[in-house]
Amino acid sequence: MNLTNGSGILKKTCLVSFFMSMLITNGYTQSSMENKTNKAASDTTPKVTGIGGIFFFTDNPKETSAWYRKYLGIDTNEYGSSFESRNINKPEEVNILQWSPFKTGSAYFAPSKKEFMINYRVQNIEGLVEKLKANGVTIVDSIETFEYGKFVHVMDGDGNKLELWEPIDSALTPKDDKTTK
Repeated sequence: MNLTNGSGILKKTCLVSFFMSMLITNGYTQSSMENKTNKAASDTTPKVTGIGGIFFFTDNPKETSAWYRKYLGIDTNEYGSSFESRNINKPEEVNILQWSPFKTGSAYFAPSKKEFMINYRVQNIEGLVEKLKANGVTIVDSIETFEYGKFVHVMDGDGNKLELWEPIDSALTPKDDKTTK
């Protein structure tokens, strides 16, 4: 667009004005975005906040990891791959999603008979476990605390073992920058 052309400047000004009015009309102002971020940051409702990991059976985890590295470009290590993302409410915070192939039959998935397990990121894990217990959900084990977060396993209504994880993402950020981005 030629900026010296008067009609070009007018068109650009009209477009900017239109988009700004649409954002304001739909409630997207700087202060509303800050309020949503502040509200999300202070929310402690016991709930799932995202996916923390995908775990699945394979006959040979090393070969499977090598295949995904070679053909799909996934940066793998002995635990699978750590996918890096950002928290939309705190963009400076790096979040990790763990992708891990397990040897078929691994006891880690028990008592589930399924070939996969999903790890859900949660907030207020203690409150969530109490809520689940009060509603008759099977809690497989006790909350365990590690340097990278708290974990507990539950069974869903279909017999799938789920891993609930309240992460400490700062403890997971790889020092060698080996993540799949």
